[in-house]
Amino acid sequence: MAKNMGEKKSNPNLTKDSKSDQERARQEKIKKLAERGVELFPRKVHTTHSIEEIVSNYDELSYEELEKKKIQVTVAGRITSIRKMGKASFFHMSNSWSKLQVYLKKDKVDKESFDIFSLLDIGDFVAVQGILFKTRTLELTVLAESLTFLAKSLHPLPEKWHGLQDVELRYRQRYLDLIMNPQVAQVFKLRSQMIRNMRSFFDQRGYLEVETPMIQSIPGGALARPFKTYHNALGVDLYLRVAPELYLKRLVAGGFEKVYEINRNFRNEGISSEHNPEFTMLEFYQAFSDFHDMMELTEELINYLCQTLLNSEELIYGEHKISLKRPWKRIKFRQALLEYSGITPERLDNKKEIIELASGLAPEKKPFSYGKALDVIFDKKVKQKITHPTFLTHHPVEVSPLAKASPESTQEVERFELVMGGMEVANGFSELTDPEEQRKRFQQQLGERKKGDRESHMIDEDYIEALEYGLPPTGGDGIGVDRLVMLFTNQKSIREVILFPLLRPK
Repeated sequence: MAKNMGEKKSNPNLTKDSKSDQERARQEKIKKLAERGVELFPRKVHTTHSIEEIVSNYDELSYEELEKKKIQVTVAGRITSIRKMGKASFFHMSNSWSKLQVYLKKDKVDKESFDIFSLLDIGDFVAVQGILFKTRTLELTVLAESLTFLAKSLHPLPEKWHGLQDVELRYRQRYLDLIMNPQVAQVFKLRSQMIRNMRSFFDQRGYLEVETPMIQSIPGGALARPFKTYHNALGVDLYLRVAPELYLKRLVAGGFEKVYEINRNFRNEGISSEHNPEFTMLEFYQAFSDFHDMMELTEELINYLCQTLLNSEELIYGEHKISLKRPWKRIKFRQALLEYSGITPERLDNKKEIIELASGLAPEKKPFSYGKALDVIFDKKVKQKITHPTFLTHHPVEVSPLAKASPESTQEVERFELVMGGMEVANGFSELTDPEEQRKRFQQQLGERKKGDRESHMIDEDYIEALEYGLPPTGGDGIGVDRLVMLFTNQKSIREVILFPLLRPK
């Protein structure tokens, strides 16, 4: 295997005062590597296998089979442990998913490789060429024939057993978190697979994946407070989207009968175990359907994801086993309030008392309409009590300005929220298709906005005009991808499933 040789590189700049003894020792080693003519920052290395491929393809082979096959590999990774024994050493090299042992013996490698190894530390990157075998303890191992230096870790990794315990440090330095905690990498591997399987699910059903604007002149599609910015060339205020809904429904009006988008949304709101200002949603819309169809499709999708990703119809979340076997429970919003909150029917109908109760539960969300007060009470007193997947239907019209009114009551709409594990996971409607009614709803929202409600909709005249050209009966749904990953990986904080969650600057 060719060595990464080349002209000496200048040492990275670290001030003497800021360096620990270990860091100074590593600086000395990188200086010695440079003196030997080793290229400190090589551009490329050829490998035959990844660590994961070697482990998955050859770990089941016996000692005798490996002896017979003489499988030659070239593999690269980060050194995560070293055990030196004079003229022979064992070390492990890892990637985010797997680790592989290497046996380096002085009489089996060239002198240059052995000398380079003497200057290596835990955390450094190397490539190894050699033959696979199994040790007496049957651990799959590479018998090294040559070694190539790839990168020096100028800082020691966190101590092995105590690891990276500071939660905020884990999020700020996610790269260290991934190095030290392999289970964290598995969470994000499942997240990637989930999104890939979502695409497969909708592609197989004839949906078209689309992209809609993330910077909008009028924020809409959800009752949420947007981030505001300014476009210098156009001289206008713009907003990061809170939801893609209004643009996706424009596409349905334009003839795209089935559309979906896996999108990034931004809401200028609080941070909690369930909320990050930047988050991922799956939204999908289907012409000639309603909210019943969307509930069926949502059930089918999440059950499919569970079976394909976890090979099960059950989730373990905290101390609960959550069954995803269909059909799922459906209950009206008002009935859920009565059943779970302890509020009597008489008190629930007392608008003044309900608004006072909501004001005490969430004073930051004032001013309150009756419908918004009911929604706050549901959020604070009901949601966390629902563990198994449950569709809450027929919400108040005041908090559902984009949903079609229920034929049973003009004060309720054809809407559902899916709650499981105590979290809202999905939100869908029979979409409002009447342009005059939509204008009226927007005007009501504008009135709330003038009273100080910064989560209310603005009037989107272009969207209303799109409705005037005709939007067929349409069902739509939005699913919180981050929260779904939380459920599938048994994580209690949304920050555990977002690679780089928003943090307050140091």
